[in-house]
This record gives sequence, structure tokens and C-alpha cells, in this order.
Amino acid sequence: MPEKTEKPATETTTATAEDRPRRRQARGERRITQLLEAAATVFSTTGYTAASTNAIAREAGVSPGTLYQFFPNKEAIAIELGGRLMHEMRQSYDEILTPIDPAATPIEEVIAGTVDRFIEFNCRHPAFFALMHGPDIPGRIAEEHDALHTTLVARVETIIAPFVPDAPAPAVTRTAQMCVAIYMAGLELVLAHEGDEREAYIQELKDVLLRYLRPLAEGVVY
Repeated sequence: MPEKTEKPATETTTATAEDRPRRRQARGERRITQLLEAAATVFSTTGYTAASTNAIAREAGVSPGTLYQFFPNKEAIAIELGGRLMHEMRQSYDEILTPIDPAATPIEEVIAGTVDRFIEFNCRHPAFFALMHGPDIPGRIAEEHDALHTTLVARVETIIAPFVPDAPAPAVTRTAQMCVAIYMAGLELVLAHEGDEREAYIQELKDVLLRYLRPLAEGVVY
């Protein structure tokens, strides 16, 4: 029988040494994800101001000491969670807010599809609204959210513009700003309700936006 060829001890030792940091890193990432999911639950339930690291640790099923191994304080947790959620929201902008051909897609379909996708995101991540609109959110989150809001308005302009080709640019910007403001006001009501009542508020929000935008899309002069 052919003799078994064994790896040199140094090669085995090197492979094991390289694997250990990767395993530790994977465990660390899982723990961070666990803590962020717990923080999302606490923030969406109590709001950012009333939340505490102890409550987040308790929700995650770990000790406060374990939490502090990864995050020094509540603000650091909020910044990391907010950054991840804003990254996902930006990806949604890229998928949803693209120029529309008015001849192929009626304005009511544009409104319904856009509202549904954004409502779905916020219902799936209620902590996003709590973090972005709380009274005492960290300054870094506020700055990033302002940039996100600016991007949202610009993207909404690209959707509205083809429906009003003769409108001056400042008017399109104002319309986009109003659409975003209407949506944000409606979103707060949507998130405050559940079940059939939530669906009713979603439809109300779509109706309000349609009544605002349809006359413009039908040629009413600015």
C-alpha cells in the first residue's frame, strides 16, 4: 500500500493560525448583527432617546459587558444601524426612482408602485423612522439623513419631469419637495396603525398624491 503523505507540521500550524482570526471575525460579525437587530427592536419600540445599552443587551440576550466589546455606547450602535439602513434605502432609490415614460406608465401606477415599495421598506425596518426622525438622534445620523433626503428629492424630480415637460425647473423642484413632504406625513400615520387600518391609510396617501399630481400631469399650468 502507498504510504500516506502527511503535511509538514509547520504547514498545518500555519493553516490553523490563519483560520483562527477568520473564525473570530465571523463570530464577531454574527454578534454585531445580533446586537444591531436587538437595537432595531428597542429603538422602534421606545425611541432612540429612551433606549439604553442595558435594554439592547437584554433584548439581544447578552450581558452589557459583551455589548461593550463591540460598541462603546448607544450612539455608536445607532450610527452603525442607521448607516446600514440608509445604505439599503439608497439601493431602493436606485431600483425604484428611475425616469418614467409617461406614455407607457400612467401617473397613478407610478405613485402606487413607488409608495408601496417605500412603505414596505419602512414597515420592515420601523427603526429607520425612529432613528431618522427622533428628537435626539446623533448629529452624524442627522447629516447623513439630510443628504439622503436631498437625493430623494432629486430622484423624485426625475420621475415628475417627464410628466410636465414644459414646467420650469424650480417648479418641478417645488413639486418634488411637496411630494416628499406629503409622503413623510402620511408615513407617520401609516406606521402608527396596523392591519386593515394601515392599508386604509396607505390608500389615502396614494389618493392624496394622485389628486395633487394628476392635474399637473394633465397639463394644468404651473
